[in-house]
Amino acid sequence: MPTQWYEKVFENFACQYDKECFTQGTVGEADFIEKELDFDCSKIILDIGCGTGRHAVELTKRGYSVTGIDMSENQLAHARQKANEAGVTVNFELRDARELDYAGSFDLVMMLCEGAFPLMETDEMNFKILGNAYRALKPGGKFIFTTLNLLFPLAHFGENFICGYDENKNYTDKVFDLATFRLHSVFSFHDDDGVEQSVHSNERYYAPGEIRWMLECLGFGEIVVSGCELGHFDRERPLSTDDMEILVTAVKPG
Repeated sequence: MPTQWYEKVFENFACQYDKECFTQGTVGEADFIEKELDFDCSKIILDIGCGTGRHAVELTKRGYSVTGIDMSENQLAHARQKANEAGVTVNFELRDARELDYAGSFDLVMMLCEGAFPLMETDEMNFKILGNAYRALKPGGKFIFTTLNLLFPLAHFGENFICGYDENKNYTDKVFDLATFRLHSVFSFHDDDGVEQSVHSNERYYAPGEIRWMLECLGFGEIVVSGCELGHFDRERPLSTDDMEILVTAVKPG
């Protein structure tokens, strides 16, 4: 298979990734995860698309058992280094979220900051990731994830909305496809060696109703779709057209 754009980005982008503005809310987001787990450290967590391990390491420091998976060895190497520096042990595994074989193993599955979903090149692949998350959960287990909010580009269509969200990124040649709800653009960045790179990115934005329908089809219940504020996750926050992301919580029936 040809190398996809997200694979190219994360070949050598761990240190620089951790400097991005959208990675600075880890502590507050971990607070939300703990609250959703009723502060029960016996709960076992799967972090899909864990990247540099920022949430996995933070939650392990708080006493939780976490497995973090990612398809980038470079990201995982950085995650292992961070865990070592923090004096904790996290089970980091090189895995593709589309090909997971976990079954009823975890009390919580989290997938934050577009970890795997919705970066895949087809809707079928994204749906498969949600299905793998469902299967990985124990009965009564909880699924928490964030994804790109379709309402945002629809409300701000024609504006420079990506650069407004993240001034550190350089997106050019942006085209939002109203037929597929995908943003196509050229993403230029400097990798961890300071070398300028450029990739053609392709990200899927989802409507709240689409998310709810997919989760219901998989068997999830207690689905809550909320607005998403960096570092201040709150399921009571109403979703608006100014939210770049959607925060979703759901439960696998017991």
